[in-house]
Order: sequence, then structure tokens, then C-alpha cells
Amino acid sequence: MPSSTAAPTKTVRIGGASGFWGDSMVAAPQLVQHGRLDYLVFDYLAETTMAILAAARAKKPELGYATDFVEIAMKPVLAEIKRQGIKVVSNAGGIHPQGCAAALRALAEAQGVPLRIAVVEGDDLGARMAELRAAGTRDMFTGEALPEKVLSANAYLGALPIAAALAAGADVVITGRCVDSAVTLGPLMHEFGWQPGDFDRLASGSLAGHIIECGCQATGGLHTDWEEIPDWANIGYPIVECQADGSFVVTKPEGTGGKVIRAAVAEQLLYEIGDPGAYLLPDVSCDFRAVTIEQEGPDRVRVSPARGRAPTPAYKVSATQLDGFRCAGSLVIVGIDAERKARRTAEAILERTGGILARLGLAPFTRSHIEAIGAETLYGPHARTHGVREAMMRVAVDHPQKAALEIFAREIAPAGTSWSPGTTGPGGGRPSVSPLVKPFAFLLDKAQVPVWFEIDGERRAVAIPSGEGDGTAPPMAEPPPLADDGGEQVELRLIDLAWARSGDKGDLSNIGLVARRPDWLPLLWSRVTPEAVGAYFAHLVHGKVERFHLPGIAAMNLLLHGALDGGGPSSMRMDPLGKGMGQMLLDMRVKVPRAVAQAAQRR
Repeated sequence: MPSSTAAPTKTVRIGGASGFWGDSMVAAPQLVQHGRLDYLVFDYLAETTMAILAAARAKKPELGYATDFVEIAMKPVLAEIKRQGIKVVSNAGGIHPQGCAAALRALAEAQGVPLRIAVVEGDDLGARMAELRAAGTRDMFTGEALPEKVLSANAYLGALPIAAALAAGADVVITGRCVDSAVTLGPLMHEFGWQPGDFDRLASGSLAGHIIECGCQATGGLHTDWEEIPDWANIGYPIVECQADGSFVVTKPEGTGGKVIRAAVAEQLLYEIGDPGAYLLPDVSCDFRAVTIEQEGPDRVRVSPARGRAPTPAYKVSATQLDGFRCAGSLVIVGIDAERKARRTAEAILERTGGILARLGLAPFTRSHIEAIGAETLYGPHARTHGVREAMMRVAVDHPQKAALEIFAREIAPAGTSWSPGTTGPGGGRPSVSPLVKPFAFLLDKAQVPVWFEIDGERRAVAIPSGEGDGTAPPMAEPPPLADDGGEQVELRLIDLAWARSGDKGDLSNIGLVARRPDWLPLLWSRVTPEAVGAYFAHLVHGKVERFHLPGIAAMNLLLHGALDGGGPSSMRMDPLGKGMGQMLLDMRVKVPRAVAQAAQRR
């Protein structure tokens, strides 16, 4: 009797080769040579990047895209990608995706590599700002009217046009602005036939994209227990092995550095997601709260499917405007009382240049900010290095006129012979004056944003379903109260009890906190309250603190409003994106039962 065998389960392998414009040139060759990939995806865009690209295209009309994608990433691997049949998806198009496609097409022709390139468009709304302003569109956070002049305005598109372009036979899909995870979700929709209403699967595919969209952050990069991550120089870039049910395994190429472990993947799940029950994307409203993450083997972590609901009817549009200019100067101060010397030096520079501006009839600086780097300025009342013997003075100023800041830039160096002993410089000459880019955002109904892709010279429209979701998450029960909180208590730092990762959402700091042991989450929940976190960060945070529960990975996500001095390019702080906030929180001390302290100290 012949034996019967079950049909093999289809697996789609996707490698994440870029987390931002400027990621390492080793990523694409490593993944192409050793990844056994079906797809290679790149994420290049951030709000600041869009403004940089807009400025570049204003100077040279052929620019406006992430040039690294063509010259650094694709050039050395293009022939091998074609030989292996690897498909490529990237948002490197920026504000000029056709320019990016033209550059890649020229490269492919020069190398004799036949390539079908599709370009997704419709996100660029810069030409429609007058129309939207007349319609009364306002900033979604401040309620302010849209500015008269903008550098860039782009809707965050989803994965559907990418899937359509792949179905049309594209080898490479280049997009403008899309959500970071869409470059992964699009291939999965195409490969598995997922439809716009398959919300659970769309949420799961989006989670796969979210895990790899920041490159090595999924393979041990930025991990709390950084000393346990080997071979940073040769760290592997992430690969997801995806199944039709939405589950996937996170791994990396064999023989590479780094480490794929449950804790690091859990940190990345929490990275910059806001409400984990309502992570809003153009294709789906994701709910990651019940997702589980398990170590399947060395460098293999399995992630369970997520849940999804209908998306909202609107796209988020991210835009930027020129809001004057900024200059930041720095000097190194060495010796006794270095912090006090640094602060007095910065104050003297501001006083001197302010006087010069007044004598010349120029307006005063609109903003100024002083930091003594090395003296734990960001820690405020929690700083422990006031006696530091070397510090970097950093003083930043804003002004509507570039000429005023050129005066400021000139007056940094004279401090080296005029004031504090031990003054030296980090090198590099006078600081440069740069445009000050201010971000703003608004919502726009999807029906008002036509989306299409172009392939082989033919333009094909893509119908985008109207979302009917309200963007809210179903309620989730909090962790159970502590069974026994009595007895002797011992103080520990949070790092002994949890892992953390932080980032930004505009002026919101997003800190994810994962319990090292699931049974410790109720204890953490009782100690790391919104009130306690708000008090700890009172010197930086000027709004409310929200907290969300993720029982699937025994974690909480904290949202700190008004925490980043405006956030992104608006912020004058040395950590404008909140990357250090999680590390600062891990230094917070909490009281725990002695038995917990003993267990934590044995780790």
C-alpha cells in the first residue's frame, strides 16, 4: 500500500537589510549570500529623512531618494539577487521614487541584469497643501492650521499596492512613504493570498515586518543585557520565516554575530508601538497583547500570530516645514569642577552673542539649551556625576535668520583662550548652521488619496478599501494583584527585574518593559505605576503617563507625553528620540520581597 505524505507547509523567508538611511553596507551582501531568501526588504525613511530628501531634490531635481539603496546596497548584489530569484521591496524612493527607479534601472542595464521594477506612488501630497489648508485641515496633535510653506507632505501608505505590484511580476518594488512594516506585509499578502479583510493575518504579517524593520535590533542590537551578545562587528541581520497562519520564526544567517533570543525579540515587539492593543496601520489595526514569544532553539525564536481589526478610514500624513535655523556648539572641559565650568562657559557664550545680536539690531535667539555631557544632564535629580573631571559643553540655539547663527558659531572657539582653564575642543572647526525642520501631522480620508503603481511604463490604479475601524482597543484586564506583598522588602534596580527598550512617537517617549520572569509582572505592575514613572521623570516629562498590559509576553508599555522637548528635529536635547529613556528607567529603584531579590541576584 503506498504511503501518503502531507503537503509541505509553505515558508516565506524575508531578510531585513536596513533599519534607516545610513545602516551598514554589510547587510545586503550578508543576507543575499547566506540568507537563502525569498525577499530582501529595506526600510529607509523617517520624518527627518523626508525633509532631507526634499531639500536635496530642491537643489538637484534628479535627487530626493535614498541613494544608498542603489549605490551601496544593490550594486554589489544585483546579479546574485537575480540569479537566486530574490524579490526586493524598499521604500528608498523617498519623495522621488521614479528617480530611484531610474537610477536602479541604469545600474541593472550597466551590469546586464534584466529587471522589472515597479514604482508605488500616491503618497506625495506636497502639491495639494493649499487645497487641504483651504478645506480647514489641522494638525492632529496641536490643532494648529497647516503652515503656508512645507518641505514635504506624505501619506503613510500600506502594503496593498506592494502586493499588487508583486502580483504584476515585479522583481523590485520601490515605494515612497509607507509604514515601515508594509515592505514585509506586502510580500506576505502576495505569497499567501491574504485579502484586505484577513485582519488577524494582516496584523501578524505587520508584526513580522515590525520585528525586522529596525535591522539588528531583532538580533541582539540594543539589548538590555548587551554583554551577552557576541561579535558585534559581525552581527547578523534578521530573517523571518513566515507561515500562512501568521506565525513566524525570527533567525539570522548562520555564522554571523549577534544572538536571536526571546528577550531581545520581545523588546523589539514593544519598540515605538504606543497602545499595543491598537497599533494603527493603513491595512489593519493590530493587537499584539496576546502574542507569545518562545525560544525554539539557538538563534531561533518563534512568534505566535497577532490579532487584528478593521483599520481606520484615514491615512496619517507626515509633513515638515522650515522653522528657521539651528546651531549647536561644543567644547571639552577638563579638570576640577568640569561641569560647573562647562555651564558657565555656555552661559557666557549665550550672553556674549546675545549682546552682539542686540547691537546689530537682530532679534534674540528664539530658543537656547545648555547641556554638560558626561555629567548626566538628562538624569536631572538622579545624576551621580556632579564631580566629573571631564565634560563636553553643548549649547544649542535657534533663530529665524541664518546670519545670526553664523555669529554664534564664530563665538564658540574664543572660549578656548578666554575663560575656563582646561578648555579644549573635539575638533572639526566651527559648528555648522542647519535648517530647523519642524514636523506636523494630520489625517486624510483614504478616499482622497489615489494610489497606483507603474510597471513596464504602464500605470495601474490600486483600489484601497475604506477602513471602518474606530482605532480603539478592547479592554484588557490588568495583572492580578500581588498574593503576598508583606514581609521584609529590599531595594533593587529595575534592570534586575526587567528588560527595556525605548524610542519615540513625536513628543511621546515609548518605553517597553518586559519582566525577566513572567511571575514578576504583578510585582512590577504594582511598583512601576504611571505615578511613579511620572515622578521619576518629572524633570523631563511634562504630560501624562499611560500604561498598557501585554500578558502574552509578561510586559507593559509606557507612554510618556510631552517627554522629548517636541521630539525629533524639533528637540534640542542630545537624546531627541528617547533612545536612552529605557536605560534611565532601568536604574530606578523599587522595593521587592527579599525572596525576589535573592532570585534576581542569582541571574
